Amino acid sequence: MDNPSDNRADIRDFLASRRARLSPEQVGLPAGTRRRVPGLRREEVAVLSGVSIEWYTRLEKGHISGVSEDVLGSVARALQLNDEERGYLFDLAKAARPAGRQPVGRKEAAVAGPVQWMIDSVTMSAVFLRNGRLDVLATNPLGRALHAPMFASDTTVNGQANFARFHFLDPVARDYFIDWEGGAAATVALLRAEAGREPGDRALRELVGELSTLSAEFRTMWASHDVRSLHEGVKRLQHPVVGFIELTYQSAELSNPTRAARTLNIYTAEPGTVHEENIKVLTSWAATTQKTASST
Repeated sequence: MDNPSDNRADIRDFLASRRARLSPEQVGLPAGTRRRVPGLRREEVAVLSGVSIEWYTRLEKGHISGVSEDVLGSVARALQLNDEERGYLFDLAKAARPAGRQPVGRKEAAVAGPVQWMIDSVTMSAVFLRNGRLDVLATNPLGRALHAPMFASDTTVNGQANFARFHFLDPVARDYFIDWEGGAAATVALLRAEAGREPGDRALRELVGELSTLSAEFRTMWASHDVRSLHEGVKRLQHPVVGFIELTYQSAELSNPTRAARTLNIYTAEPGTVHEENIKVLTSWAATTQKTASST
């Protein structure tokens, strides 16, 4: 990632990538001729945004500090950004301002006791708490059992599992995640959104650098500048203990005085299905494993 005090490259590449995916017909402009590259021209985005071509060119070069929210909103509408992309653009603008830049080093605070109690109290759903870098901060026994291959992986660092490292750096993940590619794209989009919110996070920059060095697929997906804030939908896994299991999952942000993003994730099986039976088997397996570990 770039110097945390200068996110101009991220701004430039994001705006250019969103401009490239739009055709003139999509925004009500004539197609014209002699288009050497796909997508809209800068001057067309400027007209749609109601600003001068000089001003938009400067913006796309990364000079976003001081730009009003109204103007950013106009650019977002011109580029047909969705809500998450619009939020990412505003995060980039905020981070570009001197007052919005975060300290380079930020220590992860411990999970509060009441939060862990709440997580432990859930018995028929797999629950885990993660930060914006996709480190697993806390989990209930079923959550740990469901993600057993990740917790057993060599990609854990000092005993802490990280979804991105496991997804891209452990070959086991390709069998465990049935839709590996879809999950990989979502993983990168979550990290990209976090990079927009916290460009000064040293640990995040190091993680992205590590993944970019070791995984060509991560590099390609990172360059797409796709963003995602919350993660929800259907997860299909091939678990080493219970085999195929399909779960719905939801995520929610938890308030945190340290300001670092923390997301609670809950995976649940549809009642009355074989997947619910598999969850019950995993619950029993988790209890047995935990009892064995505590007695040794």
